[in-house]
Amino acid sequence: AMCGHAVMALGRFALDYGLVPAPTRPETAVRLRCPCGPVTAFVPWDGHRSGNPVRFHSVPAFAAATDLAIDVPGRGKVVVDIGYGGTFYAFLSAEQLGLDVCSSKTRDLVSAASAVTEAVKKQFKLPHPESEDLAFLYGTILTDGKDAFSEEPTTNICVFADEQVDRSPTGSGVTARIALQYHKGLIQMGQTRTFRSSTTGSLFTGKAVKATKFGNYNAVIVEVSGEAFYTGTATFTVEEEDPLKHGFFFK
Repeated sequence: AMCGHAVMALGRFALDYGLVPAPTRPETAVRLRCPCGPVTAFVPWDGHRSGNPVRFHSVPAFAAATDLAIDVPGRGKVVVDIGYGGTFYAFLSAEQLGLDVCSSKTRDLVSAASAVTEAVKKQFKLPHPESEDLAFLYGTILTDGKDAFSEEPTTNICVFADEQVDRSPTGSGVTARIALQYHKGLIQMGQTRTFRSSTTGSLFTGKAVKATKFGNYNAVIVEVSGEAFYTGTATFTVEEEDPLKHGFFFK
């Protein structure tokens, strides 16, 4: 997908460890290849080390479906929006499921979001203009329902993959949410919104910065900004004598 924290942290890491040949002040553009496509991070640089906040520009993001009625087994009917921000997410207020994104137990939020994900997968065919490999629902993001523009933060929790919970508001999730809000006329081009993670309280900001097309979809490029920190490195070694050094396939 396009993990926002990872993109930001990798951008900082690339500068601090000399992976960018000639960094410039006050910020340096670092181009990263994500599974969803190229993403450019803009990293503060003081001539010696990187800093925060880091911002990045997303791949084209769009509204795949709005006000889609979904029957969630055991939980009744809900109305969801589906947005693409590097991967697809279903969005709905936690209130529709009888929960509060800020105060309900994380386990209850995860169970509810996972049930929505499974229901959407069975009841809605996801379109992707370029890649069948990306045409799948990555997860569900439960929100506080505050989608209209406001200076106040809006809170969400992202439940993705195998019931994993993001530690941040989610880069691809914020991107998709901005694309949906822009599509619905709830925000204007260049208006900055703040998003809060209900799990850690960490904040990202997001804004639509450019209109574009993605296949037949009206799309936007979204700028996401936040603080990110890297915590370690890994070293991989290939020995010349290793007969499997180039990899292998199972038939």
